Amino acid sequence: MRERAQITQLPNGRLHLHDGPIDLIIEAFGAADEVALAYRVAALRFVTVLDELCGELALLRQPARPGDPQPVGDIANRMVAAVAPYCAETFITPMAAVAGAVAEEVMAAMTSAAELLRAYVNNGGDIALHLAPGERFTVGMVGRPDRLSLFGKVELHSAQPVRGIATSGWRGRSFSLGIADAVTVLADSAAIADAAATIIANAVDLPGHPGITRVPARDLAPDNDLGDRLVTQGVGELTSAEVSLALHRGESCAESLIASGLIAAAALNLQGTTCVTIAGKADTDGRPGRFADEESSLAMQ
Repeated sequence: MRERAQITQLPNGRLHLHDGPIDLIIEAFGAADEVALAYRVAALRFVTVLDELCGELALLRQPARPGDPQPVGDIANRMVAAVAPYCAETFITPMAAVAGAVAEEVMAAMTSAAELLRAYVNNGGDIALHLAPGERFTVGMVGRPDRLSLFGKVELHSAQPVRGIATSGWRGRSFSLGIADAVTVLADSAAIADAAATIIANAVDLPGHPGITRVPARDLAPDNDLGDRLVTQGVGELTSAEVSLALHRGESCAESLIASGLIAAAALNLQGTTCVTIAGKADTDGRPGRFADEESSLAMQ
């Protein structure tokens, strides 16, 4: 029998939930009794999450295809729905959205039970947000998932539809087929952002480049969902032209997802250069840039 989920109230008031590979940091704002209720509900929902996912893991690790049978659990269904827009054209499994879907599910439990002003559920950098009318969040942007270094910030307002943030890249905790240090995506939900960040990070690539080390995913984790596909394990120093080419490929992917309404914005980072795109606009110059035009208030500073 595995160890039970760990539920800890941190000294700063945040809630820490841990179970196997799932590690959540939760913070809610509002009346004290409503926040306490939200935390209790979050903990109750969380203790069943890992068992639910494990019960359908064989299905969730399979490549998603149009017309696949629907899973049973709510989180699994969020995962399947998030990857559905991509499965007809590229390889992706529902596991590409697992972190965001878990964060989203726990947030849904909290907000269905308690009246909160603001809240976030952070699952290793994949974040579900709640904003009551008139509320806002300022979110730091990470240049590399393996380092706590911020290159800018995003201010999100309740009037905007963004309620999910996700980051993917070869330096993160999950495998990547591409070479992006980090790709951060804003979308309507955490699961949607998670799947899209995976797709865009995979697109930032230089196929066949001799300075990129790749190994079969199965060699690193025999039971992972990528099988024998080559995942990035090292990226040598690239020329500015090579960085620009790789980022352009990811940028084109991001612009396509923005045009189709799947995401609101994306920031792509590779070896110190940042490419930011929103609503068809982009800025690639190695500086923080902007996440939006002046009318949207979704800016990095």
